[in-house]
Amino acid sequence: MATTTRTRTADTALTTAEKAFELLTCEPAPLVFDARTVPGLPDTTMPLNELRKLLMCERYDSDTTDELWRQLGHHARECGPAWVVGAIGVALPALTHLAAKISRGKARHADDVDSEVLAGFLQALRTADLAPPRLWLRLCWAAWRAGATVVKADDGEELPFDLSSGSRSPRMPYGHPDLLLGRAAAAGLITAEAAELISATRFGDALIEQLAAEKGVTASALRMRRRRAERIVAVAVSRGDLSGAVRSSGVREAAMAA
Repeated sequence: MATTTRTRTADTALTTAEKAFELLTCEPAPLVFDARTVPGLPDTTMPLNELRKLLMCERYDSDTTDELWRQLGHHARECGPAWVVGAIGVALPALTHLAAKISRGKARHADDVDSEVLAGFLQALRTADLAPPRLWLRLCWAAWRAGATVVKADDGEELPFDLSSGSRSPRMPYGHPDLLLGRAAAAGLITAEAAELISATRFGDALIEQLAAEKGVTASALRMRRRRAERIVAVAVSRGDLSGAVRSSGVREAAMAA
């Protein structure tokens, strides 16, 4: 889980959460996680800050990651506020990275994006079904969608800096492909589930055969769903519908009709 450097004001939701995490994991009594219960992790107990460093340095498969976040989710729900702070702290490098991507080019909304990313993750941590697979991805998507609403709401407030005075080709959408998928889902072009499917199989490490088995469908059926969603997004991109303000009604009708 990598971080992205970004200039922030002295205190945002994410920097405050980091300070709380540092207090929680400092000597002489840091909060400790029993990694022995998670297959694939070292057979030992470790402070949560060491667990976070391990996750940043090593790459684990989805089974290990799912079980880790299942355990952290149960701790956050059942073992008191300290474990809520602890679980958030373990996720902070990824949350910071997501928030930086969402607010890139919109610095005046960076603090609000931080708050919404954290709130979205916390809501999912408290309420998401912990049993199904791809838990970490689902938690991150919840954080992403919450943060993206800040940027989406502001899309129509100002003219873009690259606005030309004459005819031109549709402006390409900005940012990471996940932001494009998030905007498509927010506009109602595709479902959040379809966006997660594209992200997990195109930009993540998930195999479509594995996801199909988990969902109880055939791989060919899941590929067809992905292809249909990708075509809808491609039409919207070619029309320039995802580069400016997201207007769900007209965008959805145009993409579906194309």
